[in-house]
Amino acid sequence: MATGTAQISIPLEETTGSTSIATDTLLSAMLRAHGQVSDLIFSPGRVPQIEVNGELIAIQATGLRPLTADDTRRIASDLIGSNKQAITALREQGSCDLSYGLPGLARFRVNVFIQRGSCAVVMRVIPTAIPNLASLGLPARLEEVSSFRDGIVLVTGPRNSGKSSTLAALLDGINRDRVCHIVTIEDPIEFLHNHKRATVHQRELHSDIPSISLGLRAALRQVPDVILVSELRDSETVEMAMEAAETGHLVLSSLNAADAAKTVERMVALCSAHEQANIRNRLAKTIRLIVSQRLLPRKDGSGRVVVSEVLNFNGQVRRCVGEKDFSAHKLVQIVKAAGAEGMQDFDSEIAKLVRGGIVDSDAAQMHATDPEQLRQALADLR
Repeated sequence: MATGTAQISIPLEETTGSTSIATDTLLSAMLRAHGQVSDLIFSPGRVPQIEVNGELIAIQATGLRPLTADDTRRIASDLIGSNKQAITALREQGSCDLSYGLPGLARFRVNVFIQRGSCAVVMRVIPTAIPNLASLGLPARLEEVSSFRDGIVLVTGPRNSGKSSTLAALLDGINRDRVCHIVTIEDPIEFLHNHKRATVHQRELHSDIPSISLGLRAALRQVPDVILVSELRDSETVEMAMEAAETGHLVLSSLNAADAAKTVERMVALCSAHEQANIRNRLAKTIRLIVSQRLLPRKDGSGRVVVSEVLNFNGQVRRCVGEKDFSAHKLVQIVKAAGAEGMQDFDSEIAKLVRGGIVDSDAAQMHATDPEQLRQALADLR
């Protein structure tokens, strides 16, 4: 990951040393350093850093010195405040997740963790406005999700690939289009959804519920039409998501997986070996759609562009997923052949970006599912 520097301005009375800079003042100044800040990082021995389009940038300001362990501990304390659950998690587990807001400016997903006996803090910037699918560069066909009445819709990809933004856009579409009851179970709450046509109740891990599984269990008694779970992390949440879908609910969630085929493999692998055949069959029947995404650097250096894979669970896909000898390669071939049905695979979409001059060939190879096959598909450009 590349590094650079960015100059910020902090009021003179705040610059007598990093320990005297109010946390909110520092956060606000760091956000102003660049128009596309995605993360803020505070680590002992380093000046504060921001991440912009995958590049770490060190913050420079008059009187701002490298942070000490006392500095990062104070920043962590200011962010955690009186959140007893976060304090307990940090003490007992070595890290905690929480949300934090600067009124009128930004919201953050925060992780505080212990390293070498001192605190470090990473803050993900959450846009105040809920994005739409078009602004995220995602296929218009995903608007169809708002018409689904049951089943599971998954947004997958590696960490920091924009899954939370896509889930928020899908949920906002349902909120805008349907008269229904939506319950979310989030860790932590990121985007704030106001009631539109739907009634929306957002529940946050630790603040509102003690665990994701208990929140999901309770949601089934809260007469929701739509349930959003921020992430499927274990066999219990996978099982409960399938149960909800089987009983007439629409479930939206995310999973850390490289592509649609790996999503299926990972969900099956989360369960014990003797349950996996049954799980494959249930997934084949309950999943409606998987959208996987990756972020690639733009050729002109102006930022990153999303590329997505869309897997619609038609009859052929359901048979493939339900087979005992599930083949990821076979699933990819089905997707490649089903473009007329709105499906799309990563490598074909990446090739379009290269041919359109948006992404260079080196970046394309690096992010491709099958680099050699992509190289051959673009051989005429050499």
